[in-house]
Amino acid sequence: MRKRVNALAEQLLETLEQQGYRSTSPRRAVAQVIANQGKHFTAEDLREKLPSLGRATIFRSLKLLVETGVLCRVLLEDGDLHYQLSHRGHHHHLLCVECGSSQDLLGCDIEKLLQQTSASHGFELSGHWLEVYGRCRSCSKSETSVELAAV
Repeated sequence: MRKRVNALAEQLLETLEQQGYRSTSPRRAVAQVIANQGKHFTAEDLREKLPSLGRATIFRSLKLLVETGVLCRVLLEDGDLHYQLSHRGHHHHLLCVECGSSQDLLGCDIEKLLQQTSASHGFELSGHWLEVYGRCRSCSKSETSVELAAV
């Protein structure tokens, strides 16, 4: 397991280097912690695990990792900004408001619509970020079961 984590951290750093960024000591530390994380994490999670790094350093590292496609941002319904590894390139998320689960929504059918809408308003589109909130299948089924039981 440890070898896999180290390999993932090295892969993250290699991606940065391929895009012209140096592998600095703080970036190596951040990559190592990210490789050890579960599904998603916050900047505060990183700060707790890397108390020697300043807040600005952590946020700059996260920003760079998002810009280079290593991480993607996930905005939860309560307003908390989380990050997760972006293994699948550009995608969006379906977020359950009941249990907090998230599913990747692959493909981006709205890109063309956004480009057309932006152009018609004289706006130069540089990107977009979409989170879809609702209830997952499990939570929807359990709510239906509760409603039926009450009848």
